Amino acid sequence: MCAAYEPGSPIHMLVEELVQEFAGIWRTSGAHVPQLGATYSADGKLSREAHLQQFLQTLESLQQRNTRDRSDVAEAEAVFFSALRKCLTSGLDFEDDHVDIILSHDFTEATQEFLTKARRFDPAIGSDDISQACRNVWVMNVWQRMLDLPVEVTPAVFAYSLLYPYTDNYLDDPEISAGTKTAFNARLSQRLAGAPVGAVSSREQIIFDLVGIIEAQYERSRHRRVFDSLLAIHRAQQKSLRLLDPEASLSEEDVLEISLEKGGASVLADGYLVSGSLTEPQERFLFGYGAYLQLADDLQDVQTDCDSGLLTVFSQASTHSQLDALTNRTYHFGNTVMECADCFGAGRSSALLNLMKRSVVMLLTGAVGLAERFYSESYVRELETYSPFRFSFLRKHRDNLPGYKMSAMKLLQEFEASNAGSPLDP
Repeated sequence: MCAAYEPGSPIHMLVEELVQEFAGIWRTSGAHVPQLGATYSADGKLSREAHLQQFLQTLESLQQRNTRDRSDVAEAEAVFFSALRKCLTSGLDFEDDHVDIILSHDFTEATQEFLTKARRFDPAIGSDDISQACRNVWVMNVWQRMLDLPVEVTPAVFAYSLLYPYTDNYLDDPEISAGTKTAFNARLSQRLAGAPVGAVSSREQIIFDLVGIIEAQYERSRHRRVFDSLLAIHRAQQKSLRLLDPEASLSEEDVLEISLEKGGASVLADGYLVSGSLTEPQERFLFGYGAYLQLADDLQDVQTDCDSGLLTVFSQASTHSQLDALTNRTYHFGNTVMECADCFGAGRSSALLNLMKRSVVMLLTGAVGLAERFYSESYVRELETYSPFRFSFLRKHRDNLPGYKMSAMKLLQEFEASNAGSPLDP
C-alpha cells in the first residue's frame, strides 16, 4: 500500500522524505526468489536466439547497403521495422499490445526527431552520450503517454535528455580535478536557480544553453517546481560523487540512500519537465520508479563498478557476499513500486505499465547472466530458466551490443532525414 507524505512539501524536503520511505521499502523487501513468469525450455531458447540473430543480421545488412536514395531508404525503413517487430514478438515474447506501443508512430517519430536534433545541436556529441540521452527521451515519452499528453520532443524533453549525459560525464571524468568539479557544480547550481552566470568553457556553455532551452518553455515564476526538481537532481548528483571517493567511508545505508536519491530525483524531474505539474501520488510513483531503475542499472554495471571503484548497493556487497538475495530484493522492491502506478489511471495505462514492468524484469534477469561470478551456481541456473536466451548467448553478444545500438540509431536518423526531405549522406 502506498504511504503518504507531507503534501505540498518543497522539493528538497519531498526528496528527503521519499528517500527515507523507499529505503524502508528496500529494507523490508523479501530476499526469496520471486515469481518471474514463464520459463523457457532449451529448444525454446535456441529458437528465440535464432530470431534475435536474424534481426542483428538484418541490421548489419541495412547499415552496409551501397545505395542511399529515397526509395532505398523507404524500403530499408520498412524492412527494419518489420524485422524489429518479428524480433520483439518471436525473440522476446512481447505481446502484440506491447509491440504496438514500442513501434507506435509517435514513439518512433520522437526517437528519430531527437537523434536528428541532437546531432544538429552538437555535431561532436559522442555515441555513448547520444545513446544515454535517447534512453531518457524514451522514458519521458512514456510519462507523456501515461499523463495523456502528446508523445513528442518538446524543448524541455530535448534539453533535459542531453543535460545529464553532459554533466554526468564531466563529473565522472578522472582527468578533471575535484576543485574544478566543485567550482562547476557551484556555477551550475546558480544557473539552475536562475542567476546570471557566465560559462567558463565551451562544454559549460552547452550545458547552460540547455538550461536556457528549458526556460524558454517554462516560465520560472509560473513553474517553480520544474526548476526545483532540476536543482534536486543536481544536488543528488553532487552527493553521488562520494560514491567514487575511496576515503568517504560510506556505510551500506549511506550508499543505498545516495543511489535512491539520484535515481528517484532524476525521474521526478522527468515528470515535471514533461507536464509542468504533478499530483502528490504521481510524484511518489515517479520517484520510486526512478529509484528502481537506478538499482537495475547498478546491478547491470556491477562488474564495471567493481573495476572502477564506484560504490553501489551491489558493488559494495559483492566484496563480502554473493548477490542472490540483493537481486531478489530488487525484484520485490520494484513490485512494490509498481503497485502505486494507479495514480495515472489503470484503464488508460495498463498495457504500458505491464510493458515497463516486463522490461525491467528482463533487464535484471539478463544482468545475472552477464555477471554470473557474483552469484551462486544454483541461482544462475534458476534465473536462466526465466530468460528467453541462454546466458552464454548473452555473454557472447555483450561486447557487440553497443555497436548494434548505434547502428539502429544511425538508421533511425537516416529514416528521419529522408522523411523530412533533408539531404541524405552519400
